[in-house]
Amino acid sequence: MENCTSSSRIYDGRVINLRVDKVVTENGIQTTREVVEHRGAAAIVPFLDTRNIILVKQYRYPITSDLLEIPAGTLEPGESPDHCAKRELEEETGYRCGQLTKILECYIAPGYSTEKIHFYLARELVRSSMNTEEDESISVQVTRIDEALEKIRRGEIRDAKTVCALYRAMDVIGGTPH
Repeated sequence: MENCTSSSRIYDGRVINLRVDKVVTENGIQTTREVVEHRGAAAIVPFLDTRNIILVKQYRYPITSDLLEIPAGTLEPGESPDHCAKRELEEETGYRCGQLTKILECYIAPGYSTEKIHFYLARELVRSSMNTEEDESISVQVTRIDEALEKIRRGEIRDAKTVCALYRAMDVIGGTPH
């Protein structure tokens, strides 16, 4: 356990906040902890049928590259993870789901961030319309789940939440789909 002796707010942003805490460790060492505060997120593995999922391709400025990912997004203030998952699914893919099942929640980088992602399987999809944020450019790609796993092995899917979610989805649905 570490004891915080002071905390300074460095930055308040739209997606993250940053604070720097002075702490004393269990063995009495004084040190600094930089903490990225994040509201959390929801990520969805949307199944069109037993073998096909929906992935989204979007440009990620911090790494100056397009990534193939599962749909996901940040929780709005006061929003439940379930509601966020449904909202983001429709915004990014143009589908609503009839069945939403939580399969996992985990911290993304607990060494410096409070962000927790809630993962879901979405089934019984019904076409609606995409409603992406004004600064998002997203394309939808229908992919077989086994093909997506192969893309992970080949290094074509490099997004950590997607890798984690697809392997967990396979565990939940019971192995390789037919």
